[in-house]
Amino acid sequence: MADENEFEYDFESRIVSSSFSEAEDSESEPGLRPRTLEEYVGQCKAKENLRVYIDAARQRGEVLDHVLLYGPPGLGKTTLAAIIAHEMGVNIRVTSGPAIEKSGDLVALLTNLGENDILFIDEIHRLPKTVEEILYPAMEDYVVDLIIGKGPAARSIPLTLSKFTLIGATTRAGQISTPLRDRFGVVLKLELYTVEELTDIVRRSAGILGIPIDEYGAKEIAARSRGTPRIANRLLKRVRDFAQVKGNGKINREIADYALTRLEIDRLGLDNVDRRMLEVIVRFYDGGPVGLETLAATVGEEAVTIEDVYEPYLMQIGFLSRTPRGRCVTRLAYEHLGLPYREHTVSGVQLDIFSEKNGEE
Repeated sequence: MADENEFEYDFESRIVSSSFSEAEDSESEPGLRPRTLEEYVGQCKAKENLRVYIDAARQRGEVLDHVLLYGPPGLGKTTLAAIIAHEMGVNIRVTSGPAIEKSGDLVALLTNLGENDILFIDEIHRLPKTVEEILYPAMEDYVVDLIIGKGPAARSIPLTLSKFTLIGATTRAGQISTPLRDRFGVVLKLELYTVEELTDIVRRSAGILGIPIDEYGAKEIAARSRGTPRIANRLLKRVRDFAQVKGNGKINREIADYALTRLEIDRLGLDNVDRRMLEVIVRFYDGGPVGLETLAATVGEEAVTIEDVYEPYLMQIGFLSRTPRGRCVTRLAYEHLGLPYREHTVSGVQLDIFSEKNGEE
């Protein structure tokens, strides 16, 4: 068996990773973000409903109800929160669940909010339990209890807050406690984007960045962006470099295909990491089923990383399946990787299993 360290990867450095980096923020990401609902491409169902909620709140002169945004990373949850603040004409304070370590941190944020302001908490599922409980009365009654002293001498002083809107964003909605989830009046799920929607986003971003690009070049980038605007914008910037050095500066289908092939991103958006992940299951576990913890140990990565980074897209395109016995590589993946397969049955479940004997049955 190969050395397990052979399969260790730096997930944050993957160009097709949907995680956000500070480098992108300091580069030009803010300039690419839409500011209004009209500029926001895709998520039509969520956007149309949100327009109704915003218009109704403004007509009544009331604060917008608390909003929960959930879905895979890179789909625009932070951008949508900023758009809501812009449409409502209020200020927004941005923080994240891991950044709020103590109850006092949250109280300080809440007491500094103005009337109708928005508090945006990214990765809200990672709020400490003690901090989360402070939110319950704040969301319902706009009140927080400030505890003075300790032990028997401790006393509670209620502080009245300005009316505010809490916008929570998460990639793992199932990890949000029921009491917290039930206090959100508006719950919106963001879906992966279509190639057509991503093509529009690529063309818009290219226009902002001053990159010459034709329809076919934009579509080629969009098709390999795994349904995620963040990845599409990242690929656009890298293809721009190849167009400038290896071409005439304009992005067309040929230069986009050349650049993305050099970056080892295939026509379905899989990179070498995805392909090696599938090959590990095939080589070491006959295509599956293999348990998550076992698979994580083999590739030298945490199980939660496998679930958050690898699996979502591979399952969405039908290359990986979950069974009661573990993860399995599907026939579609074998065909894409050019590997032979044979039918195999485990406990009455028919699976596609790799055969090293020239695909013999």
